Amino acid sequence: MKAITYLAAFTLGTAAMVSSAFAKELEGWSTDLEQAFAQAKKEKKSVLVEFTGSDWCPPCIAMRKNVFSQKDFVQAASKKFVLVELDFPEGDEKLKAKNEPYAEKYKIEGFPTVILFDAEGKEFSRFFASEYPKTDLFLKHLDEVLAKKELD
Repeated sequence: MKAITYLAAFTLGTAAMVSSAFAKELEGWSTDLEQAFAQAKKEKKSVLVEFTGSDWCPPCIAMRKNVFSQKDFVQAASKKFVLVELDFPEGDEKLKAKNEPYAEKYKIEGFPTVILFDAEGKEFSRFFASEYPKTDLFLKHLDEVLAKKELD
């Protein structure tokens, strides 16, 4: 009986976390890649694109909760990047279909994938976001990638 109670509590807790965490767009993030490139050109920034499965991918859910939704991450990353989330949720076929051409174009093989682009749309880095599961680690990696890009 304890196992059933535990399982029910876990399931309800997870469902509540997912529904509340993903009921709205992330503050400071765009969902329009073309608009983000135009903004990046105007503001002389790079573009950070996260490909995510917000309602089914455990690493994506963890990254959103622990890094991408954090105000300190958004404030710091937004100084150098236009932030874009391209979501592939199982619960929203319309959104998934809208973003599918980007997954095909950029040959996305897993989630959560992050691609960094210059303002012209040229890719200069790609990695799995879950390699950097904390805000400070993620921001440090972004700084390192930008420093390397500037040397090239």
